[in-house]
Amino acid sequence: MVKDLFERIQQNKGPLGKWASQAEGYFVFPKLEGELGPRMQFQGKNILNWSLNDYLGLANHPEVRKADTDAAAQYGAAYPMGARMMSGHTDAHEQLERELAAFVMKESAYLLNFGYQGMVSIIDALVTKNDIIVYDVDSHACIIDGVRLHMGKRFTYKHNDLESMEKNLQRATKMATETGGGILFITEGVFGMRGQQGKLKEVVALKEKYNFRLLVDDAHGFGTLGKTGAGAGEEQGCQDGIDVYFSTFAKSMANIGAFVAADKDIIDYLKYNLRSQMFAKALPMIQTIGSLKRLELLRNSSEIKDKLWENVNALQNGLKEKGFNIGDTNTCITPVYLEGSIPEAMIMVNDLRENYGIFLSIVVYPVIPKGIILLRMIPTTTHTIEDINETLTAFDAIREKLENGTYKKIADSTIIDN
Repeated sequence: MVKDLFERIQQNKGPLGKWASQAEGYFVFPKLEGELGPRMQFQGKNILNWSLNDYLGLANHPEVRKADTDAAAQYGAAYPMGARMMSGHTDAHEQLERELAAFVMKESAYLLNFGYQGMVSIIDALVTKNDIIVYDVDSHACIIDGVRLHMGKRFTYKHNDLESMEKNLQRATKMATETGGGILFITEGVFGMRGQQGKLKEVVALKEKYNFRLLVDDAHGFGTLGKTGAGAGEEQGCQDGIDVYFSTFAKSMANIGAFVAADKDIIDYLKYNLRSQMFAKALPMIQTIGSLKRLELLRNSSEIKDKLWENVNALQNGLKEKGFNIGDTNTCITPVYLEGSIPEAMIMVNDLRENYGIFLSIVVYPVIPKGIILLRMIPTTTHTIEDINETLTAFDAIREKLENGTYKKIADSTIIDN
């Protein structure tokens, strides 16, 4: 008997979906309103917002807003029409690619419409069934989904664990020798949940012992790390050892789009084999011209990044001084680890939003282990010391309520585990 395809879906909504009736519209799919920034509106209330990836505050920078507006007035939202291979290619796209390549110290670059689809397609294009992929177990979903397309062998190594990396490179080397293929090693410049930098310098050093190529997703490092803002590779002094560098515009650039940078022969290959771009409409001129202005500000306004790190250090040092566990983050991403259940986490976040006016991201199982609550904050250039002090005071209060059982008592009486 053939089952109804939807029977499983109707009976099991998944580990997050099972909370939808109680969480949707508040804990997940919330609606933030007003101008993007540290102070916005949520359900009719003013809140202090720690959940925007607008690291450098470029979303509302006057020069950026003018560039976006002028591009929209000149070109509208549709231009150019068609995929770049057919009819959507422009001088502005080429200019942005040249400037991005120079900024991240690579020979060539290629624009992508979206980061997620771009990374999935890059992995798919770089390997064949004879090649072996080695990647971090805590990789972002876009990497995991790209690896899923791979029809050959793949190995995961323990998160940022050098011994595990080398063990799996040894396994990959043996396998590639048998298949006649090569090895693609994938990691991240910055891991988005924990805020740790990937061990890029150490991975590059492993090239002296093993023959592999390195792909780095530096979505959170681009614009925030390194002397010039060129990312985690620049920060660690090993940018030359990164064979394929990827980043999105959705973080520091406060825009839509992404790019991949590498030697010219690799980019030329990707231009003709990257399915997510070959068969998709070109990045609109609003995003393309707007990104040129954003990149100009990244190059020429170092004080923006300096202010970002002033705020990062103030927030993270303040949390550590108060005894909060922020793990071993060495980036802007600021996680706070607490112990508690998903229902307790829901009550805690409700308290933060309703009684302290603070909005931040909550991360629970299955993204992190059961029994752990991760409150994730993204400091930006536009936050103030007053914002930070207000948040530290609120965190003192919620920790006490979590530890004395207040949240558990409320959760037990109000939340139903579906």
